[in-house]
Amino acid sequence: MNDVRPIRAKSGTNHEGTSAHNRRVMIDALRINGALSRADLARATRLTKQTVSNIIEELERDGLVSSQEAVRKGRGQPSTPYGLVPEGAFAIGLQIDRHVTRAVAVDLVGSVLVRAEAGLPPGGPSTGAKVILDLVAGVRSRLAGIVQQSEKRLVGLGAAMPGPFGMEGSGDDPWMMEAWQKFPLLETLSAGTGLDVGLQNDAAAAATAERMVGAAHGVDHAVCLFVGYGIGAGLILNGELYRGASGNAGEIGMALLFADGKTTPLEHRASLASLYQHLSVDPADPDLHARINALASSGDPGIQSWIEAAAADLRWSIHLIETIFDPQTVILCGSAPEALVNSLIAAIGPLLPSIAERRGRTLPRLQPGMADPWSVALGAAAGPISRAFDPRFAAILKDFL
Repeated sequence: MNDVRPIRAKSGTNHEGTSAHNRRVMIDALRINGALSRADLARATRLTKQTVSNIIEELERDGLVSSQEAVRKGRGQPSTPYGLVPEGAFAIGLQIDRHVTRAVAVDLVGSVLVRAEAGLPPGGPSTGAKVILDLVAGVRSRLAGIVQQSEKRLVGLGAAMPGPFGMEGSGDDPWMMEAWQKFPLLETLSAGTGLDVGLQNDAAAAATAERMVGAAHGVDHAVCLFVGYGIGAGLILNGELYRGASGNAGEIGMALLFADGKTTPLEHRASLASLYQHLSVDPADPDLHARINALASSGDPGIQSWIEAAAADLRWSIHLIETIFDPQTVILCGSAPEALVNSLIAAIGPLLPSIAERRGRTLPRLQPGMADPWSVALGAAAGPISRAFDPRFAAILKDFL
């Protein structure tokens, strides 16, 4: 009996000159579904069996896939599944935040092999750039000590920091990292590391992490509502991260709410920064994440009053997201502690009526994602992996240009 389980994959093309796209389609199918046979891959990607065989052989030579133990299905001949080789590629991810910088090294399937963090000194990029470059160098060196061939298979460095990008500020706005925004970050990182460098905002990076190894894995339409020092939304539309014209798509934290006779940005009311102000705590305290988690777990009255107010604003935000983007699910994630995220989700319910209310849903309208201060760095590292291996229409065009 043939295996007819559904396999999630994008369609390849059998036209000439499209090998780059087809390679990406095959890698993507293996990432989403796990190991698959050549017949499974041909059926899912709509490529000919010969095309699939040729690409599998090529990917094996490149060290990106490997065969696994043959599997017998019914009375037919055993089939050989192929899976991704984790050591086939590596990437470094870097998070730059207001008081701390974090870096991780991941393999092709998104497993974190090395991670490290450092405090950012006052003075912005003039003093912080060296700290960041030293941090990346240390992670890279430790990775090379774990995997000898990692340097040859390092596909790039992904960086993430709070947005929005390209905005004119007053210079002293605590919600904006204006000095870093104006600093030639990409050029500095590229020159200092010799790597291809990409930049995205922290919400987009969190969504990239969710897409690679989290709640958005295998989901084509999802919005990740990121609760960090500020608030943002990472948009996964048609299976790809949507960045917008200036890289600022999803800056929902800047949406204005009308309350108490004045307009206030959402992130001034429902972000971690607003919680820190509510509790009168120092956001640079290295133990703050654990303290907030403990307070949320114990039902501390001070934190509960903030949760109730923030939940009302986030409930409205989710209604807006569902109305505009029609996602399969909204994922609440970010650098907020897990106990706080779970408390927020409980307080947000029941959700407001929206077009998302329909029969036959297979995913909840709202679900928890990663609640981890390392999720942004992980998503930043997933960025170079995505650029190198995910299917994109540009991969087809490249062969014709």
